[in-house]
Amino acid sequence: MTDTLFLRSEDLAGLADMEEYVDAVREGYRQQGPAEPRTKLVNQDPPGMLTSYVAILPETGAMGGYTYAAGFGEGDVHFMTPLFDAESGDPLAMLDGASMNPFKTGAVGGVGVDALARDDVETLAIVGSGAQARGQLRAAATVRDFATVNVYSPTKEHRESFASEMNGEVAASVGAVASSDAAVEGADVVVTATNASEPVFDGDLLEPGTHVTAMGQYDPEKRELDAQTLERATYVPDLRARATSDAGAFIQAMDEGRVTEDDIHGDLGEVLAGDVPGRQSDDEITVFDSGGTGIETVASAYMLYEKAFGSGLGETFDIAPGSEALTGR
Repeated sequence: MTDTLFLRSEDLAGLADMEEYVDAVREGYRQQGPAEPRTKLVNQDPPGMLTSYVAILPETGAMGGYTYAAGFGEGDVHFMTPLFDAESGDPLAMLDGASMNPFKTGAVGGVGVDALARDDVETLAIVGSGAQARGQLRAAATVRDFATVNVYSPTKEHRESFASEMNGEVAASVGAVASSDAAVEGADVVVTATNASEPVFDGDLLEPGTHVTAMGQYDPEKRELDAQTLERATYVPDLRARATSDAGAFIQAMDEGRVTEDDIHGDLGEVLAGDVPGRQSDDEITVFDSGGTGIETVASAYMLYEKAFGSGLGETFDIAPGSEALTGR
């Protein structure tokens, strides 16, 4: 039997700050270990989806992934994160992934901003006002010193609540605006954190030198960015294979003949490892397409596992190796 650590959501909440997530995720992508785009199974009755993705971080020495069920009869979502030792193959931990989700997803956006945005940015636009938008703001604020954040989402109460809450959490002045156009115009960095199926702003509004992070394009039918944005921009997905499998905006722009696979500049790992350049001029428009991979999940989970183990958190349970369980030894 192998002792495996079980970490509940309450064990993980507050265990690490956003800067630690950003550092872990940056290092995870730099390693460029094996990773595959998500697999998603859709159920019609009851409506729901079962999603999974995996990655190996060879230098960290960890591997694992994310499996979550969303919808179905309860209309809720549950995140399971198995973590293994990448050398021995032994199970290290099982994490309830709920509390870390906005942090590890936000961290990827922060790494994208750090890798691709100008150093002198001042104004951040956020389209979306949910938990993921909060995570994106926290992460962006760890890698750049913004003076102003303008947030838009369709429900006035939601965007105003977001502004009120986040004003007390980040150094920038956070305000709610009445339209996505008002948020995007003049912004140095634009972050979209929605579940939209249609573009959430007009790509013609982007000023030269703007960086865009889109994190809600995890399905061929999802599309936060229009073809004009992608045609104008240097395009960097989190994982190269994702761009043509589930990155909705890029896939639909290809269908329209506005971009091709040759327009994939390189993925985030290639930029961080120096295999392809990041931003090459102050006038360049850049896009980071962050639809989600196992890389940020494993990187964040292993960072949390080490902190929890060192603090004596969680409880252990036994997992039988197949050599014993299959033979009955």
